[in-house]
Amino acid sequence: MKIRIVYGSSTGNTEAAARHLTQLMPGSELLEVSNAQTADFEGCDLLVLGTSTWGLGELQHDWDAALENLRGARLQGSAVALFGLGDQASYPSTFVDGLRPLGDAASEAGARLIGRWPADDYDFQDSAALDGEQLIGLALDEENQSDMSRARLQRWAEQLLNELR
Repeated sequence: MKIRIVYGSSTGNTEAAARHLTQLMPGSELLEVSNAQTADFEGCDLLVLGTSTWGLGELQHDWDAALENLRGARLQGSAVALFGLGDQASYPSTFVDGLRPLGDAASEAGARLIGRWPADDYDFQDSAALDGEQLIGLALDEENQSDMSRARLQRWAEQLLNELR
C-alpha cells in the first residue's frame, strides 16, 4: 500500500505530527509541501495532508503555492485524509480552519475524503472544518491538549487503515 504524507509546518509541530504518523504507518513516505509537485499528490492508495492554522483561520503559508498543484492533481477516487493543528483556546472561532481549503482542493480534484474525526473532545466555538458533529479531519492542539496528540494520532492511523479496507 502506498501512503504519502504531505505537510506544511512553520514551528515544527505539524512536522512532528507528520513524522509520528509515518512511524504509525510503516512504509509511508513523508514530503514537505514546499517540495511537492502535482505528481507528488497522485498515485497513492492514501494521501494524507497536514497543515496548521494561522491567525484568523489562515492556511499554513507553504500550502499557498501548492493548492493549485493539489487542485490539478488526478485524484479521482483516491483516498485523502486531513490533519490540522490549531489553538482552540486562543482562536475558538477559527480552530483548524486550515483543513477546509485542503479538503476543498482535494475534493475538486476528485478525491474521496476519509478520516473524519469527532469534535466532542475539544472546546471551540466554530470551525470551517466542522461538518455536523465531526471535523473533516483529525485536529491536534499542541498548545492546550498536547498530552492527547499521540493517542489521537494512534487512533486516527488505525481508523484510516480500517477505512481503506
